[in-house]
Amino acid sequence: MIDNLLVAAYLIPTLFGLILVAPFGKSIGDSLSARFEIMATERGRITAGLQLITFFGFAVSAQTFWISSKISEGGNFCASSTVFNCDDLIGNNDLNVDPVFGLSWGMIGMMVNAFLLFMVLVIKNEPNGEYTERFIKLGTIITGLGIFVVLLLVSYEIQESKICLYCTTAHIANIAALFGFFRLGKLYDDKSAWKQN
Repeated sequence: MIDNLLVAAYLIPTLFGLILVAPFGKSIGDSLSARFEIMATERGRITAGLQLITFFGFAVSAQTFWISSKISEGGNFCASSTVFNCDDLIGNNDLNVDPVFGLSWGMIGMMVNAFLLFMVLVIKNEPNGEYTERFIKLGTIITGLGIFVVLLLVSYEIQESKICLYCTTAHIANIAALFGFFRLGKLYDDKSAWKQN
């Protein structure tokens, strides 16, 4: 039960961030703009959504890293006999590290999402700064490459016939961030729309 609440604590804000970056999130942004001024513009709404996505992507990655550390000490966290069992996946030393550097996927997720969050904050605070275009493109490339990592990790879940809900939430965060950076790039390409925001 507590596992489901924790997953929801990461997933719900991530999905809300996805709604904000989507075109149909304008009505929600407009309704929140009286309280949160950033929501009044499309650029503000997209960067706010990306902030949520990357922050909670970082948080759920930290959770998976913590789970792998707990399992390596002999504990368990979300072991079960059902298909939803993160311990079998995160606790598997062959599957829980990247094949090149041997780093934990949770650690990689933390580093990537922290860097993405940094770039989003720079874009938000310096929308016409010298790094803005570079960071939008870099964010799109990083999250685009993340799709291949997601596919690899999903293949591990298929191979083990188990699903890790924390990992799935991190995968959703990557896909949502890719969509957000793509939308931000499209907006940036329209210089007049970008400056109006």
